[in-house]
Order: sequence, then C-alpha cells, then structure tokens
Amino acid sequence: MGLRAVVFDYGMVLTGPPDAEAHAALVRITGLPVERFESIYWADRHAYDEGKLTGIAFWQKFLREAGLPPNQNMVEELNLWDARMWTTEDPAMLVWQLEIKKRGLLTGILSNMGDNVLDNMKRTFDWLPRFDVLVWSYQLLMAKPDPAIYRHLLKELGTRPEETLFLDDRSVNVEAARVLGMKALEFSTVERLREDLIAQGFDAELPLPA
Repeated sequence: MGLRAVVFDYGMVLTGPPDAEAHAALVRITGLPVERFESIYWADRHAYDEGKLTGIAFWQKFLREAGLPPNQNMVEELNLWDARMWTTEDPAMLVWQLEIKKRGLLTGILSNMGDNVLDNMKRTFDWLPRFDVLVWSYQLLMAKPDPAIYRHLLKELGTRPEETLFLDDRSVNVEAARVLGMKALEFSTVERLREDLIAQGFDAELPLPA
C-alpha cells in the first residue's frame, strides 16, 4: 500500500534552530546562568505543550522555580521572546511540502506546541493553511509521544498508519509512530533526509527535497 500523507513535526523540522537573539534576550532578562536557565526552562516544557500550563503560567512558574520575585511585566516580556524564539522556518522544507502536495499527497503538522508560540506563528506565517491537517498538542491536552495524539492525527487525515510518513527530530517521537505502524524518519538535516528517503525507497513515491 502506497503513501497517502506526509506529516511534519514543526520545531527543528519545518523550522531552523531557535532564534539566537531571542534566546539571548530570555537569558538576559532572567539574569540566570545559561545552564540554570536551560534546566528550569525545559523542566516544565512538556506540561506547557500538553496544555497544563499557558504561556503566562509557564513563565510565572519559571520565576518561582528560579527564586525570582513575581513580576508580571517580566512574565509578559519573557512570553513574547519565547514565542519569537520558536517562530523560525526552513525554506527548503517548505518548498518540499509544496512539491509533495503537487504529487497529490496529503500533508500535515503534528507538533508539541504551547498556546503563545502558536498564536505568534499564526500572526507571522502565511503558509500554515497549506497543510491539510494541523495538530497542536496543547489544544488536545496531550502530546507526543502519547499514542493517542498519533491516532487523532490519523483520524483527521483519514489515512492508515502504513499510508502515513512522519518526520520528527526526536527519536522517541519517531519510535512512537513506528509502534503504531506508521512510516517514520528521524530528521536532522535536509541532506540526511534525502539520503534516508532514497535508502528506504520513498523516492519512488515522493519528490526529493532540494
């Protein structure tokens, strides 16, 4: 059975690296050493992606965990820079998505995503509506690698697992898709993606990214 859909993770697949200027601003505003900032930042990120925290609540909790005084202006500024940090794009992957659609396949995005980042993406990008299905974790109160979010994706696409190729930069998310019977590749670079598509024979069904 051939492919009917290609689904992309957002961060580090359709995007470039996090915006360095925005990251530097976050660290500067908090006044924390980078290592301390990163430790606190990532501790609750999955809860944010699952919709258990809003962007504002995430940064309020961050300040508490860091031992910093509550400051609503700081929270709002951090929330703004956080959204900017993740609002980047990879032109080569976006061109490839268009080429896939020209072949008649469905395309989707399955992303662990918090509310404020998505709001900024919607304001910034005009290409999101080009995808047939958009699945954002916080809206469903569940996140990858929970099997339920993949099942939701397949239901929205109307495809079988074996008809669906999923790309993600995290091996745990790729493996979760494979367990459900989906085709899946771990993404690192466009060049590596080309090699993997050819090695697994997907170039017979898909255009190759340039």
